[in-house]
Amino acid sequence: MPSGLVALLDDVAVIARAASASIDDIAVAAGKAGSKTAGVVIDDAAVTPSYVTGLSPARELPIIWKITKGSLKNKLLFLLPGALLLSEFLPQAIIYLLMLGGAFLCYEGAEKVMEKLGFGKHGETLEDEITDPVAFESERVAGAIRTDLILSAEIMAITLAALELPSWWERGLALALVAIIVTVAVYGAVAIIVKIDDVGLYLTKQAEAWKQSVGHFLLRFVPKLLVALSIIGTVAMLWVGGGIIVHGTHEVGFHGLYDVIHGAEGAVAAAAGALGGVAGWLTYAAMSAVVGLVLGSIIAFVLHKVLGVGADKAH
Repeated sequence: MPSGLVALLDDVAVIARAASASIDDIAVAAGKAGSKTAGVVIDDAAVTPSYVTGLSPARELPIIWKITKGSLKNKLLFLLPGALLLSEFLPQAIIYLLMLGGAFLCYEGAEKVMEKLGFGKHGETLEDEITDPVAFESERVAGAIRTDLILSAEIMAITLAALELPSWWERGLALALVAIIVTVAVYGAVAIIVKIDDVGLYLTKQAEAWKQSVGHFLLRFVPKLLVALSIIGTVAMLWVGGGIIVHGTHEVGFHGLYDVIHGAEGAVAAAAGALGGVAGWLTYAAMSAVVGLVLGSIIAFVLHKVLGVGADKAH
């Protein structure tokens, strides 16, 4: 009996060590894979503040919290199981789903550009009189969560492609870890950004002159920052969406766009010398954004002018 008990304890210790090693592997793999999503994470952080721009300051954090919960639901309840199932049973379908999401991002970004250029608006915007604030807020939150779904899908796909874990449950835990960390980081940063002006207002009411100066600077800076983030968010949608399309067409056998853009990226990088990496990346991003704008404009034209989608809301 004692020898049997010792053998059992030895087995338990071996299992515990193996489990501990697996958790370590998952954490390391999640860290490496998560770092590769940095570009999309930045895009997500740039896009989100536009959804609270111009709304009541008292509603900013509640709106961001609603979007955060929607983002976690997107990643953990929909994308995570879907990614694992597709990776196990139908991996060839992932690229087509990504391209569909990329096309949606292109459409969203192109429509914003077209509205700025005066080609008509579809749905309520902040320039309109808001007759139903509750409905308008719900519409904005829903729009943010839809956009987050596409960006989250790209994050999960990049993470999944970067993982080198043998079993599905290890990949699942790593994906969940990345999803939670990315969501907290993105929307935590967004919450800080949109409340900077409140900090500035508080500082202007302090007795010390230097605090008042900092407060006035923040109050002048925040509106410019939000406008800049709105522009960056639009460009990001076009860049990421166009990039997904360029990469996707290459994966499915159409190499024209990919070869032209990556050829230009390589040529610029070679000519730029020490700044080659940055210059090459900017070339790739800019050309991907152009692809996104062209494709998104075509989709918007077909939807609104040919099929009449949203025509009743255009003005």
